[in-house]
Amino acid sequence: MKVATIGFFDGVHKGHQFLIRQVVEEAERIGGTSVCVTFANHPRSVVEQMKHERMEVRGDRLEIKLLTTQDEKVKLLKQMGIQEVSLLEFTPEIAMMSAYDFMKQVLKQKMDVGVLVIGYDHRFGHNRSEGFDDYVRYGKEIGIQIVQAKAYAENHITVSSSLIRETLLQGSVAESRKLLGYDYFLEGIVVNGFKVGRRIGYPTANIEVAPDKLIPCDGVYAVRVEVRGERLEVRGEKLEVRGEIEGMLNIGWRPTFNGNKRTIEVNLFDFEGNIYSEHITIHFVDFLRPEQRFASPEALTQQLAIDEQKAREILND
Repeated sequence: MKVATIGFFDGVHKGHQFLIRQVVEEAERIGGTSVCVTFANHPRSVVEQMKHERMEVRGDRLEIKLLTTQDEKVKLLKQMGIQEVSLLEFTPEIAMMSAYDFMKQVLKQKMDVGVLVIGYDHRFGHNRSEGFDDYVRYGKEIGIQIVQAKAYAENHITVSSSLIRETLLQGSVAESRKLLGYDYFLEGIVVNGFKVGRRIGYPTANIEVAPDKLIPCDGVYAVRVEVRGERLEVRGEKLEVRGEIEGMLNIGWRPTFNGNKRTIEVNLFDFEGNIYSEHITIHFVDFLRPEQRFASPEALTQQLAIDEQKAREILND
């Protein structure tokens, strides 16, 4: 029997994790299969008009910067013990479905869900006016047992993806860690940059990330970096990078050099090698300072030395 829950689960934060654990436990209790029903695109990109300054309109759809890409979300859900992740495209047709029709046509007839675990205050359906008692009544008629999940509470703070986006857009990556339960991260490919860092003694790897991924605010951060490529060439030798490399990262426009493009550049400590085209993951540990314009490249180099020392202290703490 399939034990499922439904939601967008952007970020798979602590509140999501609390719900997912209950789904996994219920599936284990009855010997069933744990399932997470989620969406490939954000429902609000289809059903709402622009309400938030960090949402961008492209055509007739609203695009929202995401805490996790589709692949990242699926990976995190499976790490939580979910056995099956069912990805649906959220369409105008789904948006117009009542809760009853969605439960019957999608959850029961298409997915054969036997138990549905409902988040404590979660509502679905086109008018979102129905509540838990309605879902229980529909479930009895359709053949789905409805279980209400316990509410997640920590320090009287309601954890939400929107709140986490706000903390990241303010550079508060330490606060976002408390809400997510893990370091916020960016995954991307190392691409050719402007090679300015090499000239001032701080070579950087430029990262290209998915266009819908939320980028924290401009500034300098202490980070840990996973390099998950094949064999890398370091100091003329072929070796495999294992574990994480410490470093500092700059997000911004390179104002000291009159940059006209926002970049994500990471300087890896105690590492010399060619990682172009490699896939890396950057874990944000702490915010060091805002990006700023310096009077000269030499002044910037002096500040970078201070940044490096501070980052090393934070990362070694």
